[in-house]
Amino acid sequence: MSLDVHTILVMFAILAFLFSGLLALAGLHAGSIGSGVRQWALASLLISLGFLPAYFYSVPAPGYEWAVILGSTLVAAGLGLQFTGIQTFKEEPRHWGAAALFVCIVFFESLWFSVLHPDAGSRSIANSLLFGVSCAACARMLLIRIEPPLNTAYWFTGASFAALATLLIVRAFMIGFTPSGTYNLYTNTPLNSLSFFISASVQLCVTFGFVLMVNYRLIIDIQRIASRDMLTGAFTRRRLEEEATRLLARCARTGDVLAIMMIDVDHFKLINDHYGHPVGDEVLRRLAAIAQTTVRTDDYFARYGGEEFCVLLLSTTEQEALVLAERLREAYAAMILEMEGKTLKSTVSIGVADSTRTSLDWPTLVSAADQALYRAKQEGRNRVVLYANLSMPTSTIA
Repeated sequence: MSLDVHTILVMFAILAFLFSGLLALAGLHAGSIGSGVRQWALASLLISLGFLPAYFYSVPAPGYEWAVILGSTLVAAGLGLQFTGIQTFKEEPRHWGAAALFVCIVFFESLWFSVLHPDAGSRSIANSLLFGVSCAACARMLLIRIEPPLNTAYWFTGASFAALATLLIVRAFMIGFTPSGTYNLYTNTPLNSLSFFISASVQLCVTFGFVLMVNYRLIIDIQRIASRDMLTGAFTRRRLEEEATRLLARCARTGDVLAIMMIDVDHFKLINDHYGHPVGDEVLRRLAAIAQTTVRTDDYFARYGGEEFCVLLLSTTEQEALVLAERLREAYAAMILEMEGKTLKSTVSIGVADSTRTSLDWPTLVSAADQALYRAKQEGRNRVVLYANLSMPTSTIA
């Protein structure tokens, strides 16, 4: 099979252009990662335009040297944007200065070896090495440890960048071994044909890998949104129950104990009726903020429903949970909310239970904490009650 260099470069330019359109459309609805996606869309467009001069120019066509300079600079700009696009996608500081310096070096090097001191072989060696270093830098940012499923997309894209960097560096060394003055960029030699064909294929893999990164990141963002209550930022009840199932199974294996706190805002309906629902919403937000700063980092705080919240505490007994519950209750009771000239103080009642007093069954554990919460409200609210301290039978309380 004969591979024509011009055809390879032009077909790759067309595919890169189509990918740029795809990424541009994705960037319109990519949320927080939209900026990084749009940078990659522009990068694909610039790389596409960088390869297009291959269709119009060949040695010794007039303007060939300037077409090569333009093409090399556009490809360098595209690689630079891929570099900063990865940093933007990862929400890291962007090194625009490094990317701009890289483009300038490629431009002046191409100008030197194309116009001032023409040497096609030296120019191709320098460009291959520079592009290879850029791809290696991109690979370094992606070949890292990260949670699934992003790790699959990161490693696929990073491996593609690493393969492209290796290919470009090998190409530079192979050109270095060709006789001086015999190399030409568009000559249909096996070195040019195979290196351009493989490079174009791997570059498409790089773009496909980035599309995978965007897809997985959006899935993770959607899952994160679905697992968080929009008003308070606490976990949703569904997410809490999923974590409870996992933690209870772990406790069954290890013999560990799991505690639960059910928290309810006292007289919340009166707050809504007297102050209005916006104030009621702010009360819930303030309670969530206090709770999230009070509970430990490995505890699970969730909005269970309405004005009721729940906390899961692994490796914690009722007595240990009591200390945390009292701290939360006191911190919330000390809060003073001022809105529209009105001052509001609110309190919470808390029921606490643990798996040693009930069983490793989620509905049973919740029921026990609910009974303790009900007793706290019966006894005057603004207090913490342990399930172990209930004196009357469970059936009477329920």
